[in-house]
Amino acid sequence: MSSLRKGLEKVEVGLKWDPSPLGSPPHDLDLVAATYTRDDPHGRPAYLVHFDSRSPDGTITLNRDSRTGQGFGFDEVMTLELERLGTQYARVVVGVAIQQSDQPSERGTVFADVANTAVRIREGYTDLSQHDLSTVHESSAAMIGEFRRDTDGEWSFHEVIRGFEGDLQTFAAAMGTL
Repeated sequence: MSSLRKGLEKVEVGLKWDPSPLGSPPHDLDLVAATYTRDDPHGRPAYLVHFDSRSPDGTITLNRDSRTGQGFGFDEVMTLELERLGTQYARVVVGVAIQQSDQPSERGTVFADVANTAVRIREGYTDLSQHDLSTVHESSAAMIGEFRRDTDGEWSFHEVIRGFEGDLQTFAAAMGTL
């Protein structure tokens, strides 16, 4: 029996920010996606997609990667082809992390240090979420949403804005539990 309801199929996540002031080190923000299986939907991710990577099956791709925020529009863009994800996957969590410089400092770079951040999640021309990360301004990473597959195999989106302190590796390991 088929359903009249149609879940999400192909989603685009966009991230933008302004470049650092002249003479300052560049801010490098990264989109991160973590996939979770039905057997462990809140545990360790089955795999991660972030800078210089894509999913093993090609269903999650980072189409555009910026290290500075320079350019017009969205500086980083990730495509999630949810309808093509294997049936063993039940959850995909999407986040944003700030690459921390190698220079030791009292505190790392947080979203408050980065001008004009914005995240947009959309399917086709329909915006599912838009956020400026101001509610997590003292964080260095943030979960921005999750996609869940229901028992009928349909994907839905849930906006979840939660800040996180720590580096990209620690954030990626904790995304499923946030």
